[in-house]
Amino acid sequence: MVKTRAIIDEFDTYVPGKSKKEISEKYGVPENEILKLGSNENPWGPAPGVKEAILNAIPEMNRYPESNQEYLKEKIAEYAGVNKNQVIVTGDGADELLDILAKTLIDPGDEFIVHPPTYMYYSFTFKQYNAKAVYAKWNVKENKLDVQSVLDNITDKTKVIFLCTPNNPTGGLIPQEDIIKIIESTDALVVIDEAYWEFSEVNNVNLLDKYDNVFIIRTFSKVMGLAGLRIGYGLSNPELLEKISRIKPVFSLTVPSQKAVLATLADKEFIKESTKKSIAEREYLYESVNAIDNLHIYKSKSNYLLIDVRNSGFTAKELTSKLMEKGIIVRDCTSFYGLDEYYIRISVETHPKNEKFIKILKEIVGN
Repeated sequence: MVKTRAIIDEFDTYVPGKSKKEISEKYGVPENEILKLGSNENPWGPAPGVKEAILNAIPEMNRYPESNQEYLKEKIAEYAGVNKNQVIVTGDGADELLDILAKTLIDPGDEFIVHPPTYMYYSFTFKQYNAKAVYAKWNVKENKLDVQSVLDNITDKTKVIFLCTPNNPTGGLIPQEDIIKIIESTDALVVIDEAYWEFSEVNNVNLLDKYDNVFIIRTFSKVMGLAGLRIGYGLSNPELLEKISRIKPVFSLTVPSQKAVLATLADKEFIKESTKKSIAEREYLYESVNAIDNLHIYKSKSNYLLIDVRNSGFTAKELTSKLMEKGIIVRDCTSFYGLDEYYIRISVETHPKNEKFIKILKEIVGN
């Protein structure tokens, strides 16, 4: 048997959520009637011009994509309100950014700080490079970061501090004054994950010119509706990005992906409307679930909402299963470090589908 790195044995194989096909076969629900409220996607799809842009890219399939992506960076910089040399683009969504950050920054034994419950891929990625996770706290009840818990855990071994805002899965924001307090307390890289920033309508781009230890993570998978193309981008100081670029895969962003990004950014009305509809449906879901007495839903600034189901008579796993029987996919959050077995996360869908979800949810848990 080939010997693998010892750290590999500490990881379990990723088990994806059930597909529409699996649910249809198990519960007899037609695939076209199954609702996906578990993956924080844009249910309205990409900008209208994306399909044509991808089709137009077909004649270029025999050529390598542009490696420097100068024009692409220019357009992303315009959208983000930064300079072109402050942008890096990746081809596996924001997850590739995490991987190349770990490769660039981590020596075995270094530490990184996370604030569970939060996006679990930070730890999943950095532990692969023998970094040690140090846990700060996210106050779930108040849906806000315990800033002091971050400050108390900073040591001379801290290389990276992750701040997720809006936080996944809770939907809460981290006020900029708290972010600044953390930035100014360390020379470690403070990674601000703004994957869902458009839904919150606030961001922290203004910090890039003030501090050289800030890195902002973003993605085209959410409001832009390009989750299936896996495109991410990062914003930081040019010196750090130049070093990261030395080890970044040269051709990770495909030709169709680059064309899709440009078509999306050119359609400002699509981005505006996509954001507006998502926020409206988020508020509809909040008000509707909040009216159900035995559920507690948290206010969110993203396109998803966290629900505490402990008074419903179900665990998250049980309620998730009941919903799947009705053809509805939500996220069981039991696997999130920092949450117990009584939380689910729902993401926005189109209004008719959200109405259907609320109707079925009421039927299962009562009023």
